[in-house]
Amino acid sequence: MRSAAGMAMTLSVLALSGCVVKDSTDDDAGNAAQTTTAAPAPTAGTAQAPATPAPAAQPAQPAVPASNLRLEVNVAERELYVYRGDERVSTHKVAVGTSEWPTRTGEWTIGQVVWNPRWIPPTEQSWAEDREPKEPGDPDNPLGRAQLVYDAPRSIHGTNQPASLGKAASHGSIRIANSDAIALARLVMEEGGAGKDDAWYERVQANRRERMDIAIPNPIPIRVVSGSGGGESGGSSGSEKEKDKSGA
Repeated sequence: MRSAAGMAMTLSVLALSGCVVKDSTDDDAGNAAQTTTAAPAPTAGTAQAPATPAPAAQPAQPAVPASNLRLEVNVAERELYVYRGDERVSTHKVAVGTSEWPTRTGEWTIGQVVWNPRWIPPTEQSWAEDREPKEPGDPDNPLGRAQLVYDAPRSIHGTNQPASLGKAASHGSIRIANSDAIALARLVMEEGGAGKDDAWYERVQANRRERMDIAIPNPIPIRVVSGSGGGESGGSSGSEKEKDKSGA
């Protein structure tokens, strides 16, 4: 065993030669054991994972072209005209309001079509006090097979009284033959951006007890004029007392 004096001599010699002696610790051993390996940078020849393709752009839905369809009702003539632009394409006989219950004149748009409508007696009208509601398909339903609503509850609608057509006979609404009401309802739907396929129209006409309410995205203009003769009804302006809120 070396003496303490010998150990001191050895350390002195090492110090003079520039060597540094450091005691080892557990931390030093751990640090020596730990190595960090950096991930190699990709080289030009390294294959890359394929990028996820962007989803294909969806084609834009075509805009519904504006329709040039419009309707006009001449109260004095008891007629409804269908126009495309300035061309009159069809004429239909109608019934209008009486002098007591005149049809209101003005300009609106048809924004709703009701197939097989339900009739509710207007509670504020004396003539309807003893009337009962009529369900779709009821033979006594005064709204008939279809209803074109332009200023609710005012509308053009079918009728269970075809003999009244051509007369001033309604409580302010515009009556039309059921066959004409069906044709106009389909025309307004198709021109107003709510068209259906043939099978849909067949079903709604076959099932007369099922009410179908269709909103019209592009409402169709309607104009109601008093006409030249006036007749029994003569029409009424929007400022006059409103007696025509019957829907019949």
